[in-house]
Amino acid sequence: MTRPGEFILILAGKGNNGEDARQAMGFLADRPVELLRVTDPAASREELSRQLSRRPALVIDGLFGIGLNRPLAEPWLSLIQVVNDARRPVLAVDIPSGLNAETGETAGAAVVATVTLTLGAPKQGLLQPAAWRYVNRLEVVREIGLIPCPHQSETEWVTPEDFADFPPVRSAAEHKGDFGRVILIAGSLGYHGASVLAAKGAQRAQPGLITLYTQEETYHPVAAQLTAVMVSVWQPQLKIAPATGAVLIGPGLAAERLPDEMKMAARQLWRVAPGAVVVDASALDWLPVGPLARNLIRVITPHPGEAARLLRMSPQQVQANRPGALRELSRLLGDCWVVLKGQQTLIGRSTGKILVNPSGNPQLAQGGSGDTLSGYLTGLLAQPALQADVQKTIAYAVWQHGAAADVLSRRSRNWVVEDLLPELGNCGAGEAESGADGN
Repeated sequence: MTRPGEFILILAGKGNNGEDARQAMGFLADRPVELLRVTDPAASREELSRQLSRRPALVIDGLFGIGLNRPLAEPWLSLIQVVNDARRPVLAVDIPSGLNAETGETAGAAVVATVTLTLGAPKQGLLQPAAWRYVNRLEVVREIGLIPCPHQSETEWVTPEDFADFPPVRSAAEHKGDFGRVILIAGSLGYHGASVLAAKGAQRAQPGLITLYTQEETYHPVAAQLTAVMVSVWQPQLKIAPATGAVLIGPGLAAERLPDEMKMAARQLWRVAPGAVVVDASALDWLPVGPLARNLIRVITPHPGEAARLLRMSPQQVQANRPGALRELSRLLGDCWVVLKGQQTLIGRSTGKILVNPSGNPQLAQGGSGDTLSGYLTGLLAQPALQADVQKTIAYAVWQHGAAADVLSRRSRNWVVEDLLPELGNCGAGEAESGADGN
């Protein structure tokens, strides 16, 4: 977060969290560092203001740790406000000072971190929407000498190491028929770009074949932008369920007038298609409620607004209990897999573990980001070898999507969605740190 020679201000409270912050000094010999020990907030406020006026390149927040369990007195509230008003980059040690580690609520106020570097494992409070504006980017240092923990929660933090040797190396004896076929039903008047992004996202997963079916009025602008992808006009009589592969329905299907036959075909594919079916965007509203045959691979990828519409509740209610919303969506739609997008994207179904994706950043909040992800995910799920562990394959797609954004954000402040495409699938454990998904 800094370069040699840049000024760092360390704020250390009297507890173990403060001691962690003080220990950082020994590793910062090539940077000027000022340590401010804060035991009396009223007495320290003037010195804090003076140091912040020097515009430090980084403030290390070690005022309070996870043991804070009472409301903060006014002098502490005032001190934290001084830190936040300075608008300097902040690295929070374990947890932003003032935040409750279990609930994610503040003790009256909390430091707004740029990065929260939590130790051992994510604290439940850091995963709560109420905490996000203080936590911002969440990174985890797992190996700090703790004894192995015998307990597990329903949520698991995804790490780059989860995808070691994944996807598996392809054999030289295999051919394109071994890697599945992708069918995309996407694009309508005024929204043809979404279908192109989805198709190009699918290409980055390298399935065997990709065919895009689009509306007649969008055929020419879509076909003109694609080479290896086969493009055809969607017709009601088409039989488009590959025996081995995956279907994506939804990107760019937002025009006011779409054929009822297309909606009926989408419902039928959802019910009986033998391959994987991924549904995104406007097509989510077409899905039939109710049980499905066992062992079918079905995936939906809603953002909070779409999830709220399906559950007949407000987006605020979805965000207040994201794991609960995910579970209910899956139950509603036949125990399908759900990718609940947004900050710390969740991946799971009605039962079992829920994976929490750490990669990504707010620059993913651009039109077309979700279309790119759904296309890439479908391209992966079309491949028989990647259908063996559906949750891992979904998590890989989501992590790669966010990690690509992290790589781009380190290079440029103004990258666009099209820039994601060359990075998809290229990110390894060393290329993207654990962060927060904002797609």
